Amino acid sequence: MKNKNGKLKFEKFTWRIQNFSKLDCKKLCSDKFLLDHHTWRILVYPKGADVGYLSIYLDAGVVNLPFGWSKFAHFKFSLINLANGKMTKIKETTKMFNATEIAWGFPKFIPLDELCDSSSGFIVNDTCIIEVQILVSKSEQDNQVNQQINKIDNNHDIDKPIKHTDNFLPKETLTTSFGELVDFRGLGKIEQVFVPLLEEVCSRHPSLIDSQQKRSGRFVEWAFTALGRVLHFLKTKKVKDMNGDACNHLQILWEELKMFRFDLTWLEPHVQSALGMKTCIERSVQMKRMGEDVTALEMETKRLKAKMIEAEVNLEIARRNLMKEKEGFEECDLDAELGYGRP
Repeated sequence: MKNKNGKLKFEKFTWRIQNFSKLDCKKLCSDKFLLDHHTWRILVYPKGADVGYLSIYLDAGVVNLPFGWSKFAHFKFSLINLANGKMTKIKETTKMFNATEIAWGFPKFIPLDELCDSSSGFIVNDTCIIEVQILVSKSEQDNQVNQQINKIDNNHDIDKPIKHTDNFLPKETLTTSFGELVDFRGLGKIEQVFVPLLEEVCSRHPSLIDSQQKRSGRFVEWAFTALGRVLHFLKTKKVKDMNGDACNHLQILWEELKMFRFDLTWLEPHVQSALGMKTCIERSVQMKRMGEDVTALEMETKRLKAKMIEAEVNLEIARRNLMKEKEGFEECDLDAELGYGRP
């Protein structure tokens, strides 16, 4: 796929998985491949990250990534129908990968019942084929994005690699799929869940649309996707969710969004307020713990007071009993010999 100037195209990697029915693993990784000047691989969960579905992800973290690294990717997965190519299942999305969000995809790509149905055509001779196509763009506006990304990279300590571990997929990636791409005001395809949020803010702030009029179509899609992600985060998260990881995630989304030069003066106070919730939560948790400590000490004090009163009562009873026993009692010399009548 190319534009008139030949600067826009999809590059493809094909993965043939054999002996699919005999796979006895939770996760399967493709060979590494190089597309759009980056090394990737495909991750497949044959039994599903969500039970009952085949899960497919694009993994950007094949190599150690420097702190601050980011890369836009517009990509689509194809599960080839070997019996009827017209029935091939395709899902498409965009993502700005970074050093903390290195994998993105579809937890519910296709139901396993449909995939494994011998009449469906997705598995033939116990083999299935998965293709990933990544959009490679060299337009002037896209280069501006890359320059901004490089600027961020240069402002961080690149000697601090992010270590790749086997259990790295973000919770959001594993449990949430933003769904299909839909048209947004003729500006490009945006993830469906973002569109109502974008419609709302663009109606209130028309400059959001105006500021992107002279940009390339791909740049505009990335810009409004970045805005949609921030809005979706603020819409779906609650105060109690704003722990350290959530604040770091929002900070990354915010830094990405600022690269597109929207007028965000209306949004920044809300983002900064959300980022400040971590301190509020920490103080609330600390105060709650202090309150629990006070309550526990008060209960312990009451228990000890009751025990003291009981001890004082027992002491008084013991004294009275002692006085009664002393009445008419003559003390004897305990060291005296008993004797046996010897003169």
